[in-house]
Amino acid sequence: MATTNDLKNGMTLDIDGVLWSVVGFQHVKPGKGGAFVRTTLKNVLSGKVVDRTFNAGVKVEVATVDRREMTYLYRDGADFVFMDSESYDQIPVPPNVVGSVADYMLENTVATVALHDSAPLYVELPASVELTIEQTDPGVQGDRSTGGTKPATLETGATINVPLFITSGEKVKVDTRDGRYLGRVTS
Repeated sequence: MATTNDLKNGMTLDIDGVLWSVVGFQHVKPGKGGAFVRTTLKNVLSGKVVDRTFNAGVKVEVATVDRREMTYLYRDGADFVFMDSESYDQIPVPPNVVGSVADYMLENTVATVALHDSAPLYVELPASVELTIEQTDPGVQGDRSTGGTKPATLETGATINVPLFITSGEKVKVDTRDGRYLGRVTS
């Protein structure tokens, strides 16, 4: 249990059984009336962002979210199986929890898995990963007016847009947050 005066960015709160992450907060002390705390909260599961105001000093439930580094091992039916890097425990994570990061995960990829009461909440990958282009059409000279792009299929099965000079079999760096091409990987 903490009070609204103890809030910090990144803290996870349990409000009415729903987990919310504090994105921003501001203590306000108006000239008239009591002080209050204006917060911006993000739902941990759905990603929905809301603004909420609390009176100063009100007790709020702080949720314990355990963020662990885990290695993605394999798919078991629909679930993704991750192994804890320290205890070697294996946990299945449903596809709705993994979400869009599955497009950039290969076996043995290290990811951060957030757990609350041993239930997985979300999976985070590093900001960028290196993947091989499985298939892309060759770029044709004169096919563009300025820096054109073409679709390319990654080894994970995801499709991203790459510059016309990229060929099949090349290794590229991809932004895991929005799927943008970041550049070639040179050995």
